[in-house]
Amino acid sequence: MTNFSGFFRFAATVLLALFSFQTPVVGDQVVSTSVDLTPIFDGQPPQSIDDLLAMQRHQQDLADRLVRCTVAVVVDSAHGSGVIISEDGYVLTAAHVAGQPNRRATIILSDGRRVRGTTLGCHLTLDAGLMKITDPGPWPYAEMAEEDVARRGQWCLVTGHPGGYQQGRPPVVRIGRVLSTDRFAVTTDCTLVGGDSGGPLFDMEGRVIGINSRIGRDLTANLHVPVVAYRENWDRLANGDQWGHFPGTGPVIGVRGSQDSEQARIVQVYPGTPAEKAGIRAGDVIVKFNGKKVTDFSSLQVLVNDCQPGDKVSVELLRDDRRVLLEMVVGQQGSP
Repeated sequence: MTNFSGFFRFAATVLLALFSFQTPVVGDQVVSTSVDLTPIFDGQPPQSIDDLLAMQRHQQDLADRLVRCTVAVVVDSAHGSGVIISEDGYVLTAAHVAGQPNRRATIILSDGRRVRGTTLGCHLTLDAGLMKITDPGPWPYAEMAEEDVARRGQWCLVTGHPGGYQQGRPPVVRIGRVLSTDRFAVTTDCTLVGGDSGGPLFDMEGRVIGINSRIGRDLTANLHVPVVAYRENWDRLANGDQWGHFPGTGPVIGVRGSQDSEQARIVQVYPGTPAEKAGIRAGDVIVKFNGKKVTDFSSLQVLVNDCQPGDKVSVELLRDDRRVLLEMVVGQQGSP
């Protein structure tokens, strides 16, 4: 990708200059935009002005359609964005915007209309939140991608309300590319600012592939919740569950395990941690945590992450071929 960096800067400059036009024209002639954009939007560099004009037209048409599905969200004193993804008014947003389940919300449509809504479930660890418009629809909506389709280098589009909702200003559109992706976050160079949180990240087919989450230290490296976080947890979100923890506030027990072992064998217990206070020792093999089977150290990490700091849990372990049952109070990251 670095070989094309100069061309992409040129392309972005030309696109910005052209974006105020409704239709690409040269003189009095409408320019044909019958260009196969699939390889370009998948990450290949555009080769000509015709390619850039075709990209511009496609992105304009896409933006006109997608801003109608983008909403501003107000929950108590929290302001953010969201996207309607069903005709009956389900709204994807960020967990830190929704806050908690069963709270009243005001949802502001792209034309300025205000409708009533409620917050549903929140997966705090991934920052995924769900809301529902409670006023009768139908509502304009965007399709969610069927799976995690974000790929490094592909073009993408973000909508939202940077700086918060402003009367008379429709949702703002920014265009960029995917920089990296995994099951926990999509990173793009679509600039985000406060107020964009909860707004949608689209691919060039207009599918929701992520939700704006966190602003990076560099304005051109921003994080989005991948759509798979909503699809895989839809029932819990729709039922109003809240689980997980915000970054930096999660649960810890204070052990280090062997990642190569087929068991959850503890190789180190850190001083002053819940594990040490509970009596866990290096060499112990944890077989159950909070009543659930532990198969290896990774599965133990998953079970710990499902807890909240302060939870009292049972720990069953093997020590010198003896079964030992202990109790532990789960700690919090950053606590002494």
